[in-house]
Amino acid sequence: MNKKNVLTVKNLNKTYKKKGSIPVTAIENLTLNVQQGEIFGLLGPNGAGKTTFINILSGSVIKTSGFVEVWGFNLDKNPRQVRASIGIVAQDINLDPFFTPESLLDLQAGLYGVKKKDRITSNILKLVSLEKQAKSYARSLSGGMKRRLMVAKSLVHQPPIIILDEPTAGVDVELRQNLWENVKTLNKEGVTIILTTHYLEEAEKMCDRIGILNKGNLVALDTTKKLLEKIKIKKIFIKISNKVNIDTKKFKTLKVISSTDNEINLSYDKNELKIDQIIKLIEENGVRILDLSTDDGDLEDVFLSLTKS
Repeated sequence: MNKKNVLTVKNLNKTYKKKGSIPVTAIENLTLNVQQGEIFGLLGPNGAGKTTFINILSGSVIKTSGFVEVWGFNLDKNPRQVRASIGIVAQDINLDPFFTPESLLDLQAGLYGVKKKDRITSNILKLVSLEKQAKSYARSLSGGMKRRLMVAKSLVHQPPIIILDEPTAGVDVELRQNLWENVKTLNKEGVTIILTTHYLEEAEKMCDRIGILNKGNLVALDTTKKLLEKIKIKKIFIKISNKVNIDTKKFKTLKVISSTDNEINLSYDKNELKIDQIIKLIEENGVRILDLSTDDGDLEDVFLSLTKS
């Protein structure tokens, strides 16, 4: 069954022009779509155009050209409906310290024109595990709770799409895991998630598909699985009975990363060389293999190979 696109972007461009200086292109011919119910990752180094893209969707930046449709609404014709279809969780925590989570969500719902009888404040607080803190002042909340309250704020008008802009920048590992769980729960409830991040581990763990932006250009767009399959170089770590000097000339892509008396680490192109060929090469030198582990590479390898300019 084909999933419907909840976000369609075609040939999107944004150029910043300042009088007397050269125009700066933040986004160039960006074309992508996001499908209903997926967690879509938008990756890229700083300055790649991720925040500009989000600001275009939120209406705070005007695009130079191109087509954008959100939840069936055209950004040019129905900007209000586009904004109503999206909940944006910004990087910066901006909460009034003298409000409680409950009053803050009620205020936010009022700003979106949600009638009192239609508000789901307690449900949202439960969803982000803040029901016990509902009546505590925001200033007394921990950093992690404040982050979750930011997510809660974006949910008051029940948008079908949530955009998380660098949600775990500068937070500790435990809090990051906690936020990931929250995002996955939201996704299970049927919310489509768009996540911008420069933590590659985050994208690898969370996202169904990933788009990689570099200097305003989309340099990759695929499922996380397929992007990882693009990595050709594999590493192998071998514990050995005694030092070995192997002749890497036998195989074109084989390289020694490091070698000691009891360990040798190698890299090779997995499309051209099989692991048993390497084992045979070592054993031919009269050396016993005591232990062996391999590393298939991760998203960082894909990212680096695609964003190298």
